[in-house]
Amino acid sequence: MIRFTPEFLENFLAVVRKYMQLRGGLTQKDLSEMMNVGISTMSRFLNLKTSSVDEQLVANIIATLGIPLHEIIDGVEEESTETFKRLVQFYKDQKTSDQNAGEEAPKAHETRKTSATINVGGKKQQMPFGEGSSVSNTRTDLTMKEKLETLSPRQKGYLNDFLNLDANDRDLIVDLGDAIFRYIRQRNMEF
Repeated sequence: MIRFTPEFLENFLAVVRKYMQLRGGLTQKDLSEMMNVGISTMSRFLNLKTSSVDEQLVANIIATLGIPLHEIIDGVEEESTETFKRLVQFYKDQKTSDQNAGEEAPKAHETRKTSATINVGGKKQQMPFGEGSSVSNTRTDLTMKEKLETLSPRQKGYLNDFLNLDANDRDLIVDLGDAIFRYIRQRNMEF
């Protein structure tokens, strides 16, 4: 978890507003669309209606607006600086790869799906993930790299946080996830 100084949010929002003006007078709606974030989420954040600082949203805003880190880094606690820089770089890399993908020849909309085989009550079952809920069209030949490329920036940020945990904390998260999957399967819920 990245720690910010108490005055970080107010200072950061002032810098964000400055860069929204520098980028052509962007509105909250424009920024939320550029970041693929809900307008209400962006509005609550920019109007100080949140109880905590969302580090993912902060990093995404910095990458989207191209805010130099030296303008806001003083608001990040010293022990969190390197983690914060990596998170911002992750979002910058994501923006770059999205732009490069947009420069390629246009492709038909692709949907990627994957599934997991889970053991519930001694029975093996397929658990679909991704768009749609049909397992029959799921590609099972995806490499790990291809599967990682299908994740959204938010999911990649979560994965980054997960990988930064120690082994015991990762096991706890996996145990919680297993319990949730078992519950969903027992209730025959569909995604």
